[in-house]
Amino acid sequence: MTLSTVLLQAGDGAIPGASEAGPTQLLLAAVPLLITAVLLVGFLWSATRAMPIAWAAAVVIALLVWDVPLDWVAASSIVGVMTALEILFIVAGALILLYTMLQAGALDRINKGFARVSEDRRVQIVLLGFFMATFIEGAAGFGTPAAVVAPLLLGLGFPALAAVIAAIIGHIIAVTYGAVGTPIIVGIESPLSSGRYPAAIAEGGFDNAAEYAVEVAAWAATYHALVGFMMPLIAVAMVTYFFGEERSLEPTREMIPLCLVAGISFAIPYWISAWFITAEFPSLIGSMVGGAFTVSLLRAGYLLPDDEWTFPDRDSWADHWVGDIEPGGEEMAQDGSEEMSLLKAWSPYILLVVLLVITRAVDAISNPIGNPENAVEFTISGLGTFQVGVVLNWNDILGFGALDAGIGLVSVPGFWLLVSGIAAIGIFNMSGEQVRDAWAEAGQKLVAPFIALIFVIAMVQVMLNTGTYYGVEGLAEQTGEVSLSPDSDTIWRNANMIEVLAVATADALGDVYPFFASLIGALGAAMTGSNTVSNITFAQFQFTAAQQIGVPTQIVVGAQAVGGAIGNLIAIHNLVAALATVGLVGQEGRVIRLNLIPVAYYAFFVGILAMLFSFVVFPDLFTILPLI
Repeated sequence: MTLSTVLLQAGDGAIPGASEAGPTQLLLAAVPLLITAVLLVGFLWSATRAMPIAWAAAVVIALLVWDVPLDWVAASSIVGVMTALEILFIVAGALILLYTMLQAGALDRINKGFARVSEDRRVQIVLLGFFMATFIEGAAGFGTPAAVVAPLLLGLGFPALAAVIAAIIGHIIAVTYGAVGTPIIVGIESPLSSGRYPAAIAEGGFDNAAEYAVEVAAWAATYHALVGFMMPLIAVAMVTYFFGEERSLEPTREMIPLCLVAGISFAIPYWISAWFITAEFPSLIGSMVGGAFTVSLLRAGYLLPDDEWTFPDRDSWADHWVGDIEPGGEEMAQDGSEEMSLLKAWSPYILLVVLLVITRAVDAISNPIGNPENAVEFTISGLGTFQVGVVLNWNDILGFGALDAGIGLVSVPGFWLLVSGIAAIGIFNMSGEQVRDAWAEAGQKLVAPFIALIFVIAMVQVMLNTGTYYGVEGLAEQTGEVSLSPDSDTIWRNANMIEVLAVATADALGDVYPFFASLIGALGAAMTGSNTVSNITFAQFQFTAAQQIGVPTQIVVGAQAVGGAIGNLIAIHNLVAALATVGLVGQEGRVIRLNLIPVAYYAFFVGILAMLFSFVVFPDLFTILPLI
């Protein structure tokens, strides 16, 4: 028995077939997720082993239960492979930059620089794991913060697992506005710009979906500011408790003043920016203002802990704390290397941040480097259309008009990580042997994440595409109803696996739905590793669900945008990418287990706020004046 299917016009917000799904379909829709959870978290398998099995399960269910054609499943998997390659591009660039700086001794110099502020590992978590990570997330997104910050912490002497935990937890508050607002501009505005949604938005007093998305971003910042200001303290607590000499929160207590000042000094300019400046720069403004304020206090001698805390002796570390890269970088530092200046040591990362900001904030640069028109285009019959140049795009994959994938060869962070790594060779005047060693080590670390990422994202794409067929020629042979051309605006639309699970959840929850809205967003991000993709997947659904239960839509959609950030804490391929940069691929399950703690904290308090906002504080809200 399969789910019912209907014909819709492109952009229609309905989710046909979802409510008709019986217990069998619901269980089968969840099977790939259950396999992933059981193997990764329950049995602590590596993603390299677990994800091919989960992908295979998704394929079988798509073919046998959703009646998806085999070539559509193949094309969807290709989309996943292309997306994985773009992420691997980021990982490769981060690894090349890391090993280049290790070979040159730059990370050792950076370590000494932080020691001048404080050698306390807890303070370094606040400075790097929170402020630097949130800044890089605001500038670049796409998993870049963990790929950059985790290796830096590793180079400072953190256990690899602790470095990943600190970097991922620290940047979550910034994810909603990652890559200069992409999750809002693309993830919220785009899906609400078609179908019935523009009319519904106009009834609420908004001129268009773009204006509505800006207010959604402001409400998301309100959730984040009220909950996320605790993230520096939570990051410190997680590291000191799980990686200290004994499991105790006592080392965290001394850090409460610094962590609260850091969190609040970030949250205030962040929130003001979201409400009164732009939806693109809250994370950048919050990290710059808050970071400068906090560092100035530390340099003046305020908020520094009385006792310096560090990790136990290296010999007492658990085996799973460390992978292929030794903390501190001693194995790659060069004997007798010059005592470089701190500015010189930092210069490749400074260059990276400048390049990322310019290539995203300056339209005259960002538009050409990501424009497919600046590429050579050719078509291969039966395979699709290819564009090669500043982008590497594969459109109309296997003849399906809406299945496209691509790699922004110049616009993605991986390119600028690579540029910074190459520039570092000249900055540090490195020898050919040093460069060869650095690049060889980086290449070796890419093998395991390559396998894991390919299957993770291919599985997600199969699940997302089980319910939609765009312009499928010969569809009449399957349905006996209609044959669509590749250019048709008509969509063969049926609830996909994730939508079936989400609709069933909403039907079961009723009026308490706002409490769980962020968890639906988290599910999307956990599966796709992207707040943007989660928003694209669930923005229409969250909007409709809010209307159905009679609560303000922007409060619920704002919770979705926050949930998309939360999900990055346990997004499998984000974890694979971060672990790869510190040589610890295979410990994804352990990271998920630990990160469920901040996920539970964030989801619970965002859920409470969503219920209060929806039914107590702003029950009649659709448009609202600024809060200050």
